[in-house]
Amino acid sequence: HPRLLRRRLLDAAAEAEAAASRPSSVILRKKLAIQEAQKKPQKLRRKLRILISNQFNPGTDPSAEPGGPEPVVPNWEVRVEGRLVEDGAGDSAKAKRKFSSYFKSLVIELDKTLYGPDNHLVEWHRSPNTQETDGFQVKRPGDKPVKCTVLLMLDQQPPQFRLQPQLSRLLGIQSGTKAQILLAFWHYVKTKRLQDPQERSYIVCDTGMAEAFRLDPQQQPPPRLRFADVPQRLHQLLLPPDPIVINHLISNEPGAKKTACYEIEVEVDDPYKQMAHSFLVNTSSAQELAIIDAKLFDTIEQINQMAQHRDFFNQFTEDPRQFITSWLVSQKQDLKTMTDLVGNPEEERRAEFYQDSWLHEAATRYFSSKVTQRRQELEHALGIH
Repeated sequence: HPRLLRRRLLDAAAEAEAAASRPSSVILRKKLAIQEAQKKPQKLRRKLRILISNQFNPGTDPSAEPGGPEPVVPNWEVRVEGRLVEDGAGDSAKAKRKFSSYFKSLVIELDKTLYGPDNHLVEWHRSPNTQETDGFQVKRPGDKPVKCTVLLMLDQQPPQFRLQPQLSRLLGIQSGTKAQILLAFWHYVKTKRLQDPQERSYIVCDTGMAEAFRLDPQQQPPPRLRFADVPQRLHQLLLPPDPIVINHLISNEPGAKKTACYEIEVEVDDPYKQMAHSFLVNTSSAQELAIIDAKLFDTIEQINQMAQHRDFFNQFTEDPRQFITSWLVSQKQDLKTMTDLVGNPEEERRAEFYQDSWLHEAATRYFSSKVTQRRQELEHALGIH
């Protein structure tokens, strides 16, 4: 039946449009969520296993024969290396980082009584041109046990800071990034209601805050701080983080350990961050989706046009006379809209409209303009100027 077919066509168009909009809206929401997540630092806490190993070389005595091998002084060698403890098998070899990439600096401090004040420190500091390495190696002469201290400074991004004791007690945190410290400070201000009710851009210091910022807590009225000055004030109370300290004994005694293992926590980038970035910058999939969307919208438009065509011919077959009358009225309105015609068609179709006094004046002007036009044409043809 025509009506049933039309209903099916419209239902199919509606279903196609809904099916086209659902995946597009879901993908758009997911894409926006990924873009928002990319703006935030995405870090995972992992364990870095540090291995400190040492080896002694006993050396050789001088040979009694002329031209024999030269004597070798007894010496020892210590290596500091490490690797990330893998939690799963999904980590690819491409994602592995060099051991030095986790640190900003490394210092090995040897026994000053054995190696003197000028040769007891071995230092490595990161620079813009640093070549990453899988470990550090130190070699020195000697055959006696040596106490050494390894100082490791983590390369944290964004940088972490340690708070001065008074500020730490005030905010309830010991360390953090500048953003985290500023957030804790603002939370303290809101909790204590320290914002000036008259001038909202100022903070009224309580006793603890005044002492932390080295202001006079007995001052009356209480000291105030501008919000704009808070980051600079906080920066003055931040300290570099404490290094990781490992004490190790380099010994050749029987039963002494040749290798020591330590584990520390480090922050690493979320491996899915790179995957999300690749998804966002991948234009091929976006172009393919755009082509599919265009095809879906074209199909929906064709279905709607087919439904309109069926409505047109069904109305004609049901009542041709009424359909033609309605169609002519519609076409007349469209023609008037297209040609910008003015007037009132309903009044113009009645005889009374042409019996008013204005008609005689209009007729006189019309004929007068026609006579004038004809005279000018004759004068032009006869060459009369």
